[in-house]
Amino acid sequence: MSDKIKYELEFLIHASPQMLYNYISSPSGLSEWFADNVNSRGESFTFIWDDSEETAKLLSKKTNEKVRFQWDYDEDDEDCYFEIRIEVDEITKDVSLMITDFSDEDELEENKMLWENTIGNLKQILGSV
Repeated sequence: MSDKIKYELEFLIHASPQMLYNYISSPSGLSEWFADNVNSRGESFTFIWDDSEETAKLLSKKTNEKVRFQWDYDEDDEDCYFEIRIEVDEITKDVSLMITDFSDEDELEENKMLWENTIGNLKQILGSV
């Protein structure tokens, strides 16, 4: 069992689920807002920022709905992953991105701010600010 804290964030996004899915599931889409560059080989995705590089395994994906990754450094802890899920409100048809992630307690606020900044980048690209 992990010592990490699970948290969820919700971001309202003005875009279609199909368009959003391309941005959250493909290396080219992810490299536009999530990392400087993203490469994939099968289930393995390499995320590159400035001088650092992290590898994650694609655990699952469901077209136009969600992707779930696990960082290689968390592979001993199968409870830890990060998921980006697209939700559409049945009544209002509002589209939200739901982020589920895990963090050490002392890094929780910093990690939440990191997600807010990266989703801000995505909103800018989509013209959804």
